Amino acid sequence: MSTHLLGRQEFGNPANAGNSLSRAEAQLLLNDWVKNERLKLHMKQVAYLMKQWAIEKLGMDDTQAWHWEMAGLLHDADWDQWPDRHCSLIIEELEKRNVDPGIIHAIASHGPSYFGVEPQSPMDKMLYAFDELSGLIHAYSLMRPEGYAGMELKGVKKRLKEKAFAANVNREDIQDACRRAGLETDELIQFIINHQGQVV
Repeated sequence: MSTHLLGRQEFGNPANAGNSLSRAEAQLLLNDWVKNERLKLHMKQVAYLMKQWAIEKLGMDDTQAWHWEMAGLLHDADWDQWPDRHCSLIIEELEKRNVDPGIIHAIASHGPSYFGVEPQSPMDKMLYAFDELSGLIHAYSLMRPEGYAGMELKGVKKRLKEKAFAANVNREDIQDACRRAGLETDELIQFIINHQGQVV
């Protein structure tokens, strides 16, 4: 991912707190903007991880968890067709649609070294944490005959150390994201292993 500093730190209108797109609206936006099926799968996987974390770890109800899921579902929406404007276009689109600024901020901060926006809320931090690691673990699943079935923590950690494996995945970002979220990398990896294979 190349650097696209967003040049601002405030996103959305505080008056729109609590607002989100409907599931159908979000899906329509995803399908309209993202033609690359591999990228679409990545976004759905991150969305599911965000949802399950919000429910299982934070005790959120489905309505609250949808905000987390939606941030994951749309975080790379403009990467496919407009990589040179990632992620300013999706931010502008969600602002136009009066979406909760918390959701927009999570998207704006999912790559602090690329966009210049620091993750602040738990939603921000977990989107940043899941994004890169999810991609690496999915790449690992593709090279295993049984996919996610029987995948073990030690196998993922071995691949994480191999710089040539999924070389586009930034290992420093993974460490930084875990540190910011106050999580051990092992815990995050295991959570992804346990959940991500359910999204196909």
